[in-house]
Amino acid sequence: MREHLGFLRVSSAIMKTAAWIFLILGLLGGLSILRGIMVIPETPRWMGLILMLIYAFIFLLLYLVSRIADLLIDIINEMKRE
Repeated sequence: MREHLGFLRVSSAIMKTAAWIFLILGLLGGLSILRGIMVIPETPRWMGLILMLIYAFIFLLLYLVSRIADLLIDIINEMKRE
C-alpha cells in the first residue's frame, strides 16, 4: 500500500484543484446568466441559479473524494509508524 502514496497525494491535489476550478467557473457562468451579461436565446435568467447549483454539487463531490484520499494517506502513514 505504501507504493501508492505518491499517486494518492498527486491525485488528491489534482482533484482539489479541479474542484475549485469547477466552482469558480460555475459561479462565474451562473452569475453572468443571472445578471444578463451572457444572453442565450430562450434561456431564462433563473437558469443561472440551476447552473450554479450543478457546479456546486460537482465541487462538493470532487472535494469529498480528495478529502477521502487525504484520509487514506493519513491512515497508511499511521500504519507505517506502528
